[in-house]
Amino acid sequence: MQRPLRWLWLSLVVIVLDLGIKALASAHLDYGRPLEVLPIFNLTLLHNTGAAFSFLAEHAGWQRWLFAFIAIGASIGLTIWLSRLKRGETLTAISLTLVIGGAIGNLYDRLVHGYVVDYLSFHWGDWYYPAFNLADTAITLGAVGLVLQSLFDSRRPKASQAASKDEPSFTKGESSSTKGDS
Repeated sequence: MQRPLRWLWLSLVVIVLDLGIKALASAHLDYGRPLEVLPIFNLTLLHNTGAAFSFLAEHAGWQRWLFAFIAIGASIGLTIWLSRLKRGETLTAISLTLVIGGAIGNLYDRLVHGYVVDYLSFHWGDWYYPAFNLADTAITLGAVGLVLQSLFDSRRPKASQAASKDEPSFTKGESSSTKGDS
């Protein structure tokens, strides 16, 4: 792939949209008070000091730095992976840049606020799915894209296997030349 880092524009779009929507949610929603949009969907401003599903949220604050370092390390590692992609690996490039953009969007919140701003809340009756944001959505879509690409790759014959099928196989004592050649 020529210039695979050109896909980083998608990360920038995710970051800008994510931070912009989080700013709007913080400015216009009351904390913890749902605003019903659909019978199964609310906009609800929440602050998550943990990771996905508020994992480790109840701890004293060290998790903020742990998750920040994980986001930085993942973004660097995924950017290196992105830079090494070959032509035709478009789904992988899009997926990686979605994850990078989402990770940086949530990283900004952790470093600046000490928590991640969440505002999307789906529910069914009294059961509520944990609130999330656009960055989380981008990370999830990127992860799904990477899994799909992996499944596509596992079904595709490997280049070395395809090449070995085309080459004639020789038994012991035979060569590619005929017996009369010397």
